[in-house]
Amino acid sequence: MVNARHVPYDALIKGLSEKFAGDKRVEVPSWVGFAKAGIHREKSWVQDDWYHIRLASTLRKVAFKGPIGISRLSADYGGRVDRGSQGYHPAKGSRFIVRHMFQTLEKLGYVSTEKRGRIISSKGQSLLDKTAREIIESRLKENPELKKLL
Repeated sequence: MVNARHVPYDALIKGLSEKFAGDKRVEVPSWVGFAKAGIHREKSWVQDDWYHIRLASTLRKVAFKGPIGISRLSADYGGRVDRGSQGYHPAKGSRFIVRHMFQTLEKLGYVSTEKRGRIISSKGQSLLDKTAREIIESRLKENPELKKLL
C-alpha cells in the first residue's frame, strides 16, 4: 500500500500544489504578491504559485510532524538573518502565513485542531495517499521496481 512516505517530497508537494491550484475552493488572497517569508528574507517570492506550494508543504508537514502548532511550524520555515558585520542568527518564518495556511486547510477539511496543535484529518490523509499513488503510477514506467508498493 502506497502512502506519502514512499514518495519523494518534491514530487508530492508538486502534485498536491497542482491539485490545490485546480480546486475552486482555494481562494488566493490579494496580499500574496506582497508577502515575504519572514524577517530573514529581503524580497517577496519570485514564483507565481508559491501560495499553492506552501499550502501543500504545510499539509505534508502536518501529516508527518502532527500535532504541530504555529510557532513550531514557523520555525521550520525560518532561516538565517543577515545582521551585517555580526554573526548570523536564526529567525522564525512568518507566523501570519502559517496561521493562514492552517485556517485554509481547516476550511477545506484536510486539517483539524486538537488541544496540542493541528493534526491531519482522514480527508487530508486520503488526499495525500491518493496523490502518492498517482505519483508512483506515473513513475512506474521509468522504474518497474515500484510495482511492489502498489
